[in-house]
Amino acid sequence: MKPDDPLLKILACPLDKGPLHLLVEEAGREEALYNPRLQRRYPITDGIPQLLPSSGEQVPDDEHEELLRRMAP
Repeated sequence: MKPDDPLLKILACPLDKGPLHLLVEEAGREEALYNPRLQRRYPITDGIPQLLPSSGEQVPDDEHEELLRRMAP
């Protein structure tokens, strides 16, 4: 998935229905979508976002801070 993919504008978190941020593949980490409000990461498998509530994983506070820095413009 590319950062300018129009699909990103319509994808929403299944829990709070808010926008998600693309986390590009980096340092051995898979591509994922991230909800900073709930600190939840949803995997992208074979280019398909896994947006079931059970697919998301809670991100610890220290990793959340790192992800916020990566998302900053």
